[in-house]
Amino acid sequence: MKDVFRRLGSDFLSTIVFLVIYLATDNVILATAVAIVGAIGQVIWSRIKGQTLGYMTWASLGLVIVLGGATLLTHDPRFVLAKPAIGHAAIGLIMLKRGWMLRYMPPIVSETIPEYVTFAGYAWAGLCFMLAAGTVGVAMTGDMKLWTFYVTVVLVGAKLAAFAIQYVAFRLLVGSRLRAAARA
Repeated sequence: MKDVFRRLGSDFLSTIVFLVIYLATDNVILATAVAIVGAIGQVIWSRIKGQTLGYMTWASLGLVIVLGGATLLTHDPRFVLAKPAIGHAAIGLIMLKRGWMLRYMPPIVSETIPEYVTFAGYAWAGLCFMLAAGTVGVAMTGDMKLWTFYVTVVLVGAKLAAFAIQYVAFRLLVGSRLRAAARA
């Protein structure tokens, strides 16, 4: 579990840096510039350490540079604010692969209720697309405070709520299937 959070933190480091700098200074341009430098530095540091960088790391770096650069050139924060939407849409597309979630489940879940796990994978894809659309909508307003609330509370809260619902549902479904099998 610790490895998952480390990877998520690494994947979203430029967004986290952007938020921290923006909240500390109320300066979008400074926050964008520091996020770009941080993303480049993160890639350089990973290469120095000999780590293999995945597709998502390179894609994230490209997005940070392109969208951050557009923000710096136009002084319009909406470009950099749209970055999380692109990430969510890309992840949603990946989640459309049938059965992607099965490998992340404990054997008792993947063997007992595989059809529900597959359905949940599609539901997660749908959630990512909805969150991406919401991010674009909020980014288009250009309201930094609303965007900050959305990415820190709504995006995180929606995923935590979905995880909690899925956890409870899977426990109930597995228990029901096991009880039914014991009676048969």
